[in-house]
Amino acid sequence: MAATINMSDSERSSPNDQSVSSRSSNRSLRVAEKERRKNEAEDPFVLALKYFSDVEAGTPVYGNDDFERNLVLVEKVAYSRGLPPEAISIMLEFAMSLRMGSAPCVRVLKCLIPATVVPQEAVVRAVVWLGVGKIPISTQVLFIKWVLTVFDMIDAKDQLRAIYGFIFSYVTEENLVYVLVIFVLVRKLLELQSKLGRQPFLLHLLSLYKVFCPELVTLSIPSRMRSGFRNHISPWKSALIAVQKRNGSQIASSMGLAFTTMDKTSSRKRKHCHLEFPALRPVVNKEAPTDQSSGRKMVPLVQLHSFAELLENMHRIELPAQMGSLLGSSLALQYLDCVQDESALLRLNFWLGYTLHEEFLFCGDGGATQNSEEALQFLNKLLSAHHFLQEGFSSSEAFLYKFLSVWDGSLLRPQILGLLSNIPVVPSSQIGRLLFEPLMQLFFTSSLFFKCGLMECLNSMLLKWLTWHSVYALEDDLDISLNSHTSINMTLSGFKDSVMELVRFVGRLASVGLQIEGCHSLFLSFVLDFYETVCDTFLKYGLPLVVMPPSGVFYPALLATDPISVDRLAYIMHRYKVNLTSAKAQEKQTKQAFHISRQTFHEFNHYVVVMVSCLWNSKMFQPGLDVQLGEELLLKSNVPQYWTSFDLIHHPAFMSYAVDFHQKCWPGKKDMDLSSIKHSKPWSWYLEYLFNQGYDGLKQFAQSNISRQLTAGDGQGDTQQR
Repeated sequence: MAATINMSDSERSSPNDQSVSSRSSNRSLRVAEKERRKNEAEDPFVLALKYFSDVEAGTPVYGNDDFERNLVLVEKVAYSRGLPPEAISIMLEFAMSLRMGSAPCVRVLKCLIPATVVPQEAVVRAVVWLGVGKIPISTQVLFIKWVLTVFDMIDAKDQLRAIYGFIFSYVTEENLVYVLVIFVLVRKLLELQSKLGRQPFLLHLLSLYKVFCPELVTLSIPSRMRSGFRNHISPWKSALIAVQKRNGSQIASSMGLAFTTMDKTSSRKRKHCHLEFPALRPVVNKEAPTDQSSGRKMVPLVQLHSFAELLENMHRIELPAQMGSLLGSSLALQYLDCVQDESALLRLNFWLGYTLHEEFLFCGDGGATQNSEEALQFLNKLLSAHHFLQEGFSSSEAFLYKFLSVWDGSLLRPQILGLLSNIPVVPSSQIGRLLFEPLMQLFFTSSLFFKCGLMECLNSMLLKWLTWHSVYALEDDLDISLNSHTSINMTLSGFKDSVMELVRFVGRLASVGLQIEGCHSLFLSFVLDFYETVCDTFLKYGLPLVVMPPSGVFYPALLATDPISVDRLAYIMHRYKVNLTSAKAQEKQTKQAFHISRQTFHEFNHYVVVMVSCLWNSKMFQPGLDVQLGEELLLKSNVPQYWTSFDLIHHPAFMSYAVDFHQKCWPGKKDMDLSSIKHSKPWSWYLEYLFNQGYDGLKQFAQSNISRQLTAGDGQGDTQQR
């Protein structure tokens, strides 16, 4: 029993000891809290904030020493190390509520230098105060400038988006953009212009609208104007930079504020600060923002590092504040391609269009040439984004239509031609004015290398057009959607007209270009590349269209001095026959097949007859062929058997093969007689010898168009004609 009593005493004493220890700990916490409050109460900065938080409405400003002393203290802290979020909230509420009138508002707003972040709730409450209608206009403007300056430092933006979201809902409506933006803004600017005169800021705005709607802005805009807009962030920029330097570079890098100091030594020269893609940085948040409609937390795009993470968070991704940063991230481009966010595309196209116009069109001092390396990197990154998405942006397309009229053909030529090749299908009624006229002027006044580059560009453009058709064509073959990022639709007949106009335009360029450059082999190679695409439009891309090359392309290739060009021409003619034969068979079997004109068959058969007569039958310059010379002139040339000058034995492109073949067949002969190859067996051997050299185009042409291997010059060429 005694043991039991002693045990119960020990148990009774244990909680007493714990209670004493707990009371001692609580007493220590209370003492520490009391000490902290005492220190805060004695802190002049805290007292100053308490003054502005508790000051009553109607308190006078002038002659108020307490107000002046406390505001000077807040300004000192703000300009030295920045204000904490609580101080920002208190001072902003004090300024916008006008408790001491409007006199101190400007001074208070100018000292709102955040040390870390800006509370969103404080900004929203300040916006609410704007609706009261008592705040002077100058103060409202200053507040908006401050918000724009610290926008990236606001800890969240979901409530802000809820305020101005309805504005963007009107902007995204295509039918209302013209009414809201064009008629309202342009007319308002013109009214202000008539009242205030030629103000620089109005001229700059009107020059921007004149680019997109020249028919509404008819007044003349000076080609060179001084800057019409001041740097509105200057009241806070230097102070923010100083505060961030004192607080350490980590804060500055995390905020991602794009503040740059101007180089005074070159202030008169144009700055190409836009020729950089912004870094992909998240919006500064205390907590992850929440989508109010679904209650889900948003995920900043910069926090995703793999395609799997992108798929997992596809419908709750928070886009960055600067949309240009999307072009530098493959994951961002994948999101843009998968989600098809119209608002994101609208913002991105606006940023890209403004940058391209400002840096390449509006620089009257040749600004792009002054920073060619920056422009080169900018366009290369834009091109890589185009290749990733496999299509271009509407803003770069609109820029190119204007830029071609002022381009000299040499500035950044590979990049401009690369962008040009990504242009989507242009309606046939506009393609001449937008593309053909400026390109024709550049083509005829440029070097051989530009002509070759333009041919490659137009071939790439045609390939992409045909690929878009084969991918986006609908099952009924009536309408096709040409661009997954736009709502452009075009009928099949309209698409065919545009492709036909492009092919005919290239045919005209190629014909004249070959004459100007003396049938240069390099240029001819690019021309044949284009027609290798054209000859397979029906079978390879499903487009019911067959366009033959003009004679200005056919004959220079047939009479070329290099065997590769002749072989490629033979391959092209072989593919034309395969496509025409397939189309003719479908025309007989189905009612929906397209009809091929007799003129197309006539042109093809005529070209085949000319090739067989020239290369196999030795009947060059005969009546009925396109290449004809007078009999007297041919006799004066003293060329024996001139009609055989362009067969596979005497053709300048194949004569070296004929000589080599003759030496291998008759090694003992001292006198070389190439005519001996024309006999039946040597001729068959010679053709086999040529085909074994890798000239598969000639081989396929002979197999599909010549019924039997005839001896050269026997006059019995059998071509398959329709």
